[in-house]
Amino acid sequence: MPERDVMLLWLTHTTGIRVTELALLEVADVLYPSSAIKPEVYLRADITKGCRPRNVYLTHARCLAALDAWLAVRLQRRWGFSGADEYRGLRPVSKLVMTHKGQAFELAFKHRQLDGGPMAYRACDALQQTINRLYRQAGIKQGSSHSGRRSLEAKVLAATGDVETVQTIPFLS
Repeated sequence: MPERDVMLLWLTHTTGIRVTELALLEVADVLYPSSAIKPEVYLRADITKGCRPRNVYLTHARCLAALDAWLAVRLQRRWGFSGADEYRGLRPVSKLVMTHKGQAFELAFKHRQLDGGPMAYRACDALQQTINRLYRQAGIKQGSSHSGRRSLEAKVLAATGDVETVQTIPFLS
């Protein structure tokens, strides 16, 4: 699914969104009811790491074009189709990213041992593997599902020259 894959690369690379956050994004998170793409996407606390709400920004032209192309494919295949005039005819609560079968990616609950004790978290291993594969196919060495976040950090550092600025950006913490 080239349209989905291109959209995944652009979204991860230009917004710094985490894989699990991407897996949990819904159509209404990125589209207004009028069907226009939101320039600022609010990530609810229930889908973010550490349960801290934050925003990501959909401003890169190629990212927006890739998102448009993916939504057109979804409509053509009737994945999450509602038939309503709002949200481009898609169900607002349907997941933005889907598998090649038109299903939402599954999340698994995992546990990690930290200094403060055990911690439970959700992970979307299948989407993470998909994004890792896409980075490899794109020829991005050492590419992973976290590469977009690191790339965004590097761009901010290059633009500002200030490590402290990078550290204070809430969406990278």
